[in-house]
Amino acid sequence: MDQHDLASRQFGSTAAQYLTSTVHATGADLDRLADLVQNSRVASALDMGCGAGHASFALARGGAKRVVAYDLAAQMLEVVNAEAAARGYGQIETCAGAAERLAFEDASFDLVVTRYSAHHWLDVQRAVHEAARILKPGGILVVIDVLAPEIPLLDTALQTVEILRDLSHVRNYRESEWRAMFGSADFSEPAVHCWKLPIEFNGWVARIGTSAPRIAALKVVFDELPREAREYFSVNHDHSFAIDAGWFEARQRT
Repeated sequence: MDQHDLASRQFGSTAAQYLTSTVHATGADLDRLADLVQNSRVASALDMGCGAGHASFALARGGAKRVVAYDLAAQMLEVVNAEAAARGYGQIETCAGAAERLAFEDASFDLVVTRYSAHHWLDVQRAVHEAARILKPGGILVVIDVLAPEIPLLDTALQTVEILRDLSHVRNYRESEWRAMFGSADFSEPAVHCWKLPIEFNGWVARIGTSAPRIAALKVVFDELPREAREYFSVNHDHSFAIDAGWFEARQRT
């Protein structure tokens, strides 16, 4: 089974959980997306790795006339279709595919967004180049995702717990890595906004269906992390913790 198959199977089987997940369904970043669409008069937008569609719903709420929700997992797209219909968002359409191979013509969209998805992609750099290809001149790319710390010890701790929890995890990237990827695809220097994202342990593992042996291993890792890592991630007695998240926004150079 390759990475795309693993991610599709993993998230297909838990699709409904992501529609009601507090981490995914709420956040000031969703309101910010809606405001961006409204203020920039975005007509067409692509949600790469849409999951249960929360970014797509924000784009539609902001007034985009066409929103494409794009994901590997067919079950996720079924959830998006049903919820979009329930919310009256007729401008949302769905399309299945990988972020590294976008099934769209050059210069098709005003805005490309990805939210809490890129850390599952096999080749993020290629996906960023694909986003640049399908954006119209001056179009906007927004990446919202968990950020890895720049300090190696903390980076390693984060990647360890992420892959123990979810086998389809590839990597949370550092801010410096995202800046380099934007630059290599000839985007402008991104505007960056970062915040702390609180994670409740039981919901975190239940959402993805982490197995009991892996949950036990996660608790051991959290309990035995070096003091610097426990303090940075605000690890609590119930193994809840906090991680960094970031918003990167840049325009395609004209």
